[in-house]
Amino acid sequence: MSTPIVSVVMPVYNTAKYVQAAVESVLAQTFTDFELLIIDDAGTDHSIELCRRYEDPRIRIISQANRGLAGARNTGIRNARGHFIGLLDSDDLWEIDKLEHHVAHLRRSPHVGVSYAASRMIDDEGQLLRIVQRPKLHSVEARDVFLRNPVGNGSAPIVRKAVFNDISFLNRDREEIDYFDESFRQSEDIECWCRIALTTRWRFEGIKGSFTRYRINGGGLSANVVKQFATWSRVRDRVRRLDPAFAKKWSPYAEAYQLRYLARRCVRMGEGAMAWSLMKDALSLCPRIIVEEPAKTMTSLIAASVLRFLPSALNRPLQALI
Repeated sequence: MSTPIVSVVMPVYNTAKYVQAAVESVLAQTFTDFELLIIDDAGTDHSIELCRRYEDPRIRIISQANRGLAGARNTGIRNARGHFIGLLDSDDLWEIDKLEHHVAHLRRSPHVGVSYAASRMIDDEGQLLRIVQRPKLHSVEARDVFLRNPVGNGSAPIVRKAVFNDISFLNRDREEIDYFDESFRQSEDIECWCRIALTTRWRFEGIKGSFTRYRINGGGLSANVVKQFATWSRVRDRVRRLDPAFAKKWSPYAEAYQLRYLARRCVRMGEGAMAWSLMKDALSLCPRIIVEEPAKTMTSLIAASVLRFLPSALNRPLQALI
């Protein structure tokens, strides 16, 4: 069996509603030299039964006890045979030419370890929203990764396997090599990107275009926002251990941007009170984000303040601005 150029790692856990569309978005790729590793993370629905219906020889299904998203990604990366590794969550989608563009980018840019692009948001039914993640594409430094996570989401990057090899570590509980830290149940990707940025010479670089459709929904938003900030705070603590001087300089900015990001999520879901509280905290912590990004910060502040008083029927036009 020949070695594929790309290994696509897709963790699957209770996503029966979405997983077929995710699989088919990979099988439809214009770049065809890949393997698709579907990692069965011991869900309780019929997601994996749906996956087993595909007879494409490029698909491999690997089952494991439940270990969460980071653990499923680790299993996939450990079993990957490709030179490049694409990460795709099983509720997201790729455009058909995603691999073609990212493989070309990595081949012509040997210094780049993580290739990514913009992502378009979709709702629970797969309909496009008027929201696009437009990351910084060039001249990305460690501070950019920490402050803004230019990769955007876990389904956007195509990564050289050599990058994961360079940040690998021994999980002594299982005596296995890991890449993502499985103690993180959220923000595991940001923690990983920060380790790459701070401990290796690999570069992050984006390409023009939008090649990922990233699904968002509002289920349990308030609890999720609190949990996400708590796990992000663990990322900040990890960065402090990796590079104390770097963390001291950039942590206030990073925390303010994280609070603003969560506020914008709240605006999109119609949670005006929480959005307003988060924006106040962000500006109190680091007022300079108004100077550095005046349009985005002021739009977020105004949207959050107005949304506190608008009836829900009037929310959508305002949310579309965020």
